[in-house]
Amino acid sequence: MITKVLIAEDHESVNISLQKTLEELAITDIAHAYYCDDALYRITQAVKAERSFDLLITDLSFTQDDHKQLLSGGTELIAAAREVQPDLKILVFSLESRQVVIDLLYNKYDIDGFVLKARNDVQSLKEAINEIARHRRYYPNHIRQLNNKKNAYSFSEFDITIITLLAQGMLQKDIPAHLQRNGIKPSGLSSIEKRLNQMKDALGFTKNEQLVAHCKDLGAI
Repeated sequence: MITKVLIAEDHESVNISLQKTLEELAITDIAHAYYCDDALYRITQAVKAERSFDLLITDLSFTQDDHKQLLSGGTELIAAAREVQPDLKILVFSLESRQVVIDLLYNKYDIDGFVLKARNDVQSLKEAINEIARHRRYYPNHIRQLNNKKNAYSFSEFDITIITLLAQGMLQKDIPAHLQRNGIKPSGLSSIEKRLNQMKDALGFTKNEQLVAHCKDLGAI
């Protein structure tokens, strides 16, 4: 259950909107911080007073001004807050849309949810908070769709051979010679590049390293 929330957001209009959204969910114990250092201080003091926050809602980007800060952004705040209160639920509300950044927030910083600032974001915020209150992670629709696509993708034997060679440290330009020695076709560099690009496009990756890591996670290699 979520009853006490801290909002770390440097735009007053967004703060007001977030507060209204929380109140519509019957959450009224709400604190605000316009700076990351202030947010961390409030979290620390609440823990010491044994009145910890249940949820931190934070942006990633904070406008710099003459108020000097040790924590420059939301990502640093998340990491520091986790040190102070490991069980704190964290929801990121941001304009950030790059997949690699959002993946990092989930995989490295273990956030509980992400909502993109966009049309219909109030409804998404309510869904996210309700999911987090049930101790479940909330994923944006486009991430859920991408994950479903990744899990449904079927690798061919040729795909696995190429990815395994890359995982073993073989350079892409050296793969054709290896395939030719072992009688595996197609073996041309252009065919290999085309196949790798097809896999990355289908799975939403931009680098071979991401593809290799994904296959390791799946247990495909």
